[in-house]
Amino acid sequence: MVEQYTYLKPLGLYIHVPFCLKKCCYCDFTSYPYSEAAAGVYLDALFKEIELYSQGLPGWDKALASIFIGGGTPTCLPSRSLTAVLDRLSEVFSLLPGCEVTIEANPGTVDRQALIELRKGGVNRLSLGIQAFQDQLLSMLGRIHTAAEAVETTRAARMAGFEDLNLDFIFGIPGQTLADWQETLSLAASLEPEHIAVYGLQLEAGTPLENLVSRGKIQPCSEDLELFLYQTAIQYLSGQGYVHYEISNFARPGRESIHNLGYWLNRYYLGLGPAAHSYLPCGRYANESTLEGYAGRLAQGELPVSTTEAGTVRTEMAETMFLGLRLISGVDLTAFYQRFGRRVEDVYRLEITRLLKAGFVEFANGRLRLTAAGLPLANEVFIEFL
Repeated sequence: MVEQYTYLKPLGLYIHVPFCLKKCCYCDFTSYPYSEAAAGVYLDALFKEIELYSQGLPGWDKALASIFIGGGTPTCLPSRSLTAVLDRLSEVFSLLPGCEVTIEANPGTVDRQALIELRKGGVNRLSLGIQAFQDQLLSMLGRIHTAAEAVETTRAARMAGFEDLNLDFIFGIPGQTLADWQETLSLAASLEPEHIAVYGLQLEAGTPLENLVSRGKIQPCSEDLELFLYQTAIQYLSGQGYVHYEISNFARPGRESIHNLGYWLNRYYLGLGPAAHSYLPCGRYANESTLEGYAGRLAQGELPVSTTEAGTVRTEMAETMFLGLRLISGVDLTAFYQRFGRRVEDVYRLEITRLLKAGFVEFANGRLRLTAAGLPLANEVFIEFL
């Protein structure tokens, strides 16, 4: 157990900022309209949560490999508030050399001065949610920025000193054509970010976009076209020098996301903020999802945990498999054995046999990985290990 615990260190730290200027039509994440009053309540509670962990976590659990501030739209908050949070974290936790500090931002919520302040305040990686470079598709998604503003923000980030940029994009948007997607990929590559993420649109139940589709007001992207758009991204970005290292993620060599790799390798992480999730030696747990519940618990001097799930070895093995298979390189068989004392081939003999026969996975270079045929059917593969 000690060896396993050591293997899962150091921690990744996630902070959820639950505010947006406007909620996107496809989003079902926990978020609220931004207001100074609500932001004040949130920040007071967040600092209290940091203090409780500063008292409750032993010193050797406070080494951080990465910090990721996500949302919502974190840059709804003033940059001085965000840098104040980072200042306090650096006092409470030990940021390891090379600690990756990422913040998500949307074009339209940051200007050059704010970006300069964030960079000086310790943020060394910026993740911009662009999603598309066609204004009609941005309107369909409910985004508040234009394609031109997205380009301008990307360039402003460079001028502010950011040397590690990620750009997010969505494919499978209703009305999106192959030409639209090719234009988006081409312009994205021309901006020369270190990292690009492409996600298939998920029509989450109850969102405005899903309601329009379910009522027949707009036509969803066909499965065949969505698959072709994904394959187009793989082919094009690989040809531009990006390494396809995870199902949805591409990076320049050596610029993979440290924080997200921690998730895919099923390592420990701490989540702060409303609806944030954590994975620590005591198990997995989630914070109160509402701002009122989150702040209320902390006002009483309690951690705002709403649900807990004790871990089992079997559950941890399953999570290690389906998270690790998201990586293009796959699950490291030696690392699995070192972690659990059992071979993947013995634990999942029947499941792997079925997947090998179907042509969805393969053994290569000491790893079990998805094949080209299994990649677009990844969710069906993952189910085998649940």
